[in-house]
Amino acid sequence: MCESPGRPGPALCFCVPSQSPGDCALLSMAAHVPPPPDPQFVLRGTRSAVHALHFCRGAQAQGCQLLFSGSQAGLVHIWSLQTRRAVAALDGHGGQCVTWLQTLPQGHQLLSQGRDLKLCLWDLVEGRNAVVDSVHLESVGFCRSAILASGQPRWTLAVPGKGSNEVQILEMPSRTPVCTLKPEAGAKPGMLMCLRLWQANSGPRPLLLAGYEDGSVVLWDISERKMCSRVACHEEPVMGLDFDPQKARGVSGSAGKALAVWSLDGRQALQVRGTHELTNPGVAEVTIRPDRKILATAGWDHRIRVFHWRTMKPLAVLALHSAAVQCVAFAASGLLAAGSKDQRISVWSLYPPT
Repeated sequence: MCESPGRPGPALCFCVPSQSPGDCALLSMAAHVPPPPDPQFVLRGTRSAVHALHFCRGAQAQGCQLLFSGSQAGLVHIWSLQTRRAVAALDGHGGQCVTWLQTLPQGHQLLSQGRDLKLCLWDLVEGRNAVVDSVHLESVGFCRSAILASGQPRWTLAVPGKGSNEVQILEMPSRTPVCTLKPEAGAKPGMLMCLRLWQANSGPRPLLLAGYEDGSVVLWDISERKMCSRVACHEEPVMGLDFDPQKARGVSGSAGKALAVWSLDGRQALQVRGTHELTNPGVAEVTIRPDRKILATAGWDHRIRVFHWRTMKPLAVLALHSAAVQCVAFAASGLLAAGSKDQRISVWSLYPPT
């Protein structure tokens, strides 16, 4: 992988991944190296650092492409990707940083988490933009919440708990406490850093992946209230992780200089499969595209890195931003959005799904 730190504009470098039937489009593009791409467009107007991004898949299915962004100033902006302008600004966190955004499957309800220790549920139907419920959080840490929702009226919410290493599980929208997941006595994983809820196709039990300050990733069985497996992935705190249930494989980034790829076997045991060294330390977020072909990372070094998910071959280094990239998100259409401390959101079209 090469970079062009001294060159103005975005830098792009391609490496050819190993061939497989599903990789033809990526191979074709990598074989004919194009000039460095520009983003499709750049969104400005947040007036503060961007810390969270989320594409609204529900609205997108109805033909209206929307992107939500959360800012350090406490606002949630709703962007139209057609007009490339903000259509609304939601103010529900008292000027405190918005760290996480997620829409429910229906598409007209939005969750936002802020450093004001509040998680807000917004009703966006017909432009209402109103907070209809909220959950008080007991953790002042950096950990983002996670949900498991399949279109049913009830859904599962995982939030950082009162203790710095605890996870609280709630059944929503009733806010019924399900359990609190705590490491065993004597275990010292440090502060809870990131969460990912999922459910295996072969079973009804929800599972939780959690990254911790000591660099470990832990698999929790929520129904059994127990830790199934723990694996040491990094020497620095885990800043973000994502998981591919179909491949039973995940990836995590840390404050260090490496991505870790790990897998989950049939006995629910986590194993590190490999690491990928980065040029500079610090990955704020890592996310796998919905089609599971590529993944993107948000770098403290101002760069967005794109990798082939199956092989972990580096495909692109995008050097548009002038400050740390705090968040990345993929749309179902394949669009990639990145938010930065430079108060800008870049939107890219790379390796469109086929």
